[in-house]
Amino acid sequence: MRFGLFVPQGWRHDLVGIDPADQWSTMRDFAAHIDREGSAWESIWVYDHFHTVPKPSPTEATHEAWTLMAAFAASTSRVRLGQMCTCMGYRNPAYLAKAAATVDLVSGGRVEMGIGGGWYEHEWRAYGYGFPGVPDRLGALREGVEIMHQAWTTGSATLDGTYFQVDGAIVQPQPLQQGGIPIWVAGGGEKVTLKIAAEYASYTNFHGSPEEFSHKSEVLRGHTERLGRDFDSIVRSANFNTVIGESEADVARRLDAIEARVAPFLGPEVTARFMADYHAPTALVGTPAQAIAQLADMRERGLGYAIHYFPEAAYDRSGVELFEREVVPALG
Repeated sequence: MRFGLFVPQGWRHDLVGIDPADQWSTMRDFAAHIDREGSAWESIWVYDHFHTVPKPSPTEATHEAWTLMAAFAASTSRVRLGQMCTCMGYRNPAYLAKAAATVDLVSGGRVEMGIGGGWYEHEWRAYGYGFPGVPDRLGALREGVEIMHQAWTTGSATLDGTYFQVDGAIVQPQPLQQGGIPIWVAGGGEKVTLKIAAEYASYTNFHGSPEEFSHKSEVLRGHTERLGRDFDSIVRSANFNTVIGESEADVARRLDAIEARVAPFLGPEVTARFMADYHAPTALVGTPAQAIAQLADMRERGLGYAIHYFPEAAYDRSGVELFEREVVPALG
């Protein structure tokens, strides 16, 4: 199993209390810690969002994903760099292909392209993108992935589509990576999203219960078989909200600290919703032994890549280090 983790960027209220002038150095230093020689982490990730969750805050930061991609490309040297996931509706795909190719060049060929249809209605409307229905968002996703695939494999893209029209859009220089930047198609929609993944993706990213993961894996297998593609050529990944402690008492202490940090910004009702993510069956919350058992089950179901979000990472790296020290060697 391979491992990545999210850099705190504000979207999930994970930079609260840190002066905006110090937030980049907080993110940069955390990335540098993960980038160090001998680290077990393969990749770092950011979210592509503009407004905080679980409710938009008019004062709290959410740092922009592709600006961070460029910054991390220049400030790290080993780890791969991804977004989970870039929203197709936020940028013209030909422009996105061009920008990503440049970041890939800056990074020395370390970029991953996470892409999806988007869902956060508040920021869609606030930024003037409207909020198309699901069929239109997924239709745009399909066309956008085709444009990026063309751009990275031929150096230009042409498509007279329903949602995007490009005519000989030149993307030079090409990404450094042979065959273009690896595409991660995020989402578990069985009729459209997983079909797009079966055609274009090097990786998928979907979550849910272990049983849901197994079911969607079989749906993906069916799409690949109909296309004549090797199912095992697509690495299946999932994201985990992760809080790891030396003991159950340590886990409880960490959860209490997370709740105390966000409560002044969210209020009691929203804080309860926020913390529910860490009590859900799909969360990875517990001791190293419990985490190993949960991930081992997912590995048996075909999970090849686990990407972890540690809500305390900007303030306390000990959970990340405990995971790296005890969980990764048991599964890596």
